Amino acid sequence: MRLYPPGPLAMAHVSREDCIVGGYHIPAKTPVFVNIGKIQLDPNLWPEPNEFRPERFLTTHKNIDVRGQDFELLPFSSGRRMCTGVSLAMKMMPLALASLLHGFEIATPGDEPVDMRETMELTYHKSTLLEILVTPRLPAQLYEHHK
Repeated sequence: MRLYPPGPLAMAHVSREDCIVGGYHIPAKTPVFVNIGKIQLDPNLWPEPNEFRPERFLTTHKNIDVRGQDFELLPFSSGRRMCTGVSLAMKMMPLALASLLHGFEIATPGDEPVDMRETMELTYHKSTLLEILVTPRLPAQLYEHHK
């Protein structure tokens, strides 16, 4: 969610009054877009920001709140315009991922690393198709439906 946010830009906001953001003067009534993808890769906030290091969420960043309270990680945005599905996603994604990893061996053809390059448009998406081999962990007869 940090390295590859589904929506790199937050919904547009309009400044209510003149303000200064990052040293820039923003006049009142100016549309403002927050680049969440850029914040989540900021080396001032994340040591080695392009590295996949999930252990950081068990140590140095263990108190990060992904529900919009900690602005260095906003996978669901923040405030009144944040994703309404955040509660469902936080409950269902671990269950879906655990079920998938428990039920299948997942590999790539030739054991090559997955190409994680992305293309940014309105949302991020992979530049290349994901090619994986999925093999059931259990014998086939255990997956058959019995009436």
